[in-house]
Amino acid sequence: MAGESAVIHIPSTVQPLPADWRWERLDEACEDIFDCPHSTPVLTADGPFVVRSQDMRSGVFRMEEAGHVSEDTYQERIVRAEPRYSDLLYSREGTYFGIAAEVPAGVHVCLGQRMVLLRPKASKCNHRFLRYWLNSPVMASHTHGHRDGTVAERLNLPTIRQLPVAVPPLPEQRTIAHILGTLDDKIELNRRMNETLEAMARTLFKSWFVDFAPVRAKAEGRDPSLPKSLADLFPDSLEDSELGEIPKGWRAAPFREAALLHRDTVNPLDTPNAEFFHFSIPAYDEDGTPKREFGATIKSLKFRVPDDGILFSKLNPAIERVWLVDFPPKARAVCSTEFLVFRARPPFTRSFVYCLARSTNFRRAIQSSVTGTSNSHQRTQPDSVLNILSPLPSRHLIDAFEKIVAPLLCNIQIRNRESHTLAALRDTLLPKLISGELRLKATNNQLQSA
Repeated sequence: MAGESAVIHIPSTVQPLPADWRWERLDEACEDIFDCPHSTPVLTADGPFVVRSQDMRSGVFRMEEAGHVSEDTYQERIVRAEPRYSDLLYSREGTYFGIAAEVPAGVHVCLGQRMVLLRPKASKCNHRFLRYWLNSPVMASHTHGHRDGTVAERLNLPTIRQLPVAVPPLPEQRTIAHILGTLDDKIELNRRMNETLEAMARTLFKSWFVDFAPVRAKAEGRDPSLPKSLADLFPDSLEDSELGEIPKGWRAAPFREAALLHRDTVNPLDTPNAEFFHFSIPAYDEDGTPKREFGATIKSLKFRVPDDGILFSKLNPAIERVWLVDFPPKARAVCSTEFLVFRARPPFTRSFVYCLARSTNFRRAIQSSVTGTSNSHQRTQPDSVLNILSPLPSRHLIDAFEKIVAPLLCNIQIRNRESHTLAALRDTLLPKLISGELRLKATNNQLQSA
């Protein structure tokens, strides 16, 4: 418990701290550390949030991915402590253990299994600084050396209480947190803007090619709320097809008519000194960027990835995922065989094929075609994807959709690249700042240069 006299196990990779910094145990830097209820809550469609380790794998609590519980369940799970702003959520077990995230302001959240709540002492420790410290490479290495468990890796509570914390003076903590937080805030803003752009593209696709809203409006004598040049591209009636009613003149056709499946393989070991952009799950799913690796480090046969490619995951738990690839022109790119690699087949465009693949009906069709008994071994077969039927419109309508949506998707990729640059800067500064190796004057100069 806090206040106990105990040896602090200083991470072996840390240089000596500045003279005005000190070492403390985590339970000395915190008012208290609260364990979670050791039970699995029943999820509901809405209500207070329940946080699980997978909801904060990036060091930020992703409310859009989190589950909900009833008000009664919430009250049961906050008996020990109700999470509040300036508390930290900390994952103690599972794939994403040893990660801290802040409790957002004004949000009701309770702990799921495998979680711990940290309540820093405001007089000693800035909560955002503490989050950066716990998520630093120094602590990642340290916590992995203290994990236990043969099936699920975990940190036991006594180990968590004894974790070492490098504690600068409070003003310096706040400044370090502000510098790193400014970068993270911009990254988060980019993420939210990208979500909005993605939603705009998918909403337009759904209106035109799933709900057939302009066609239905014209059939009912209503204004389709489109410029005349666009409205004229839609028919004014529906007709029967294998898929049910679709716009007159459109075709119920398999996905293979809109997309080409790339099966080209390469063994990167054949060119050990060549650099590749390597797309893999779960790494690509987590941060949206491929790893840069030399052929000598990529150990197995891979698919080639074209620069206008679209990646599908064919394995659970990511069968629902689809990605637009993004890497520098003329660079070599490969992906693991956990992906299916597609390109648009003219006259269809990448924007159209991507939005079709992200549409609810298409994802349901993929889920209905998976094979395998256990969730971890379920997969979808390439031919099953290629044979999924969809209503395919005229070339002129595809071109009109491309003119509207391609700039939205392009802006998403531009913001992603900016976020990757900011994240690289943050990751460079973080270990130097929180170890005292880089003091604030030098950091401000580096930020101004950037």
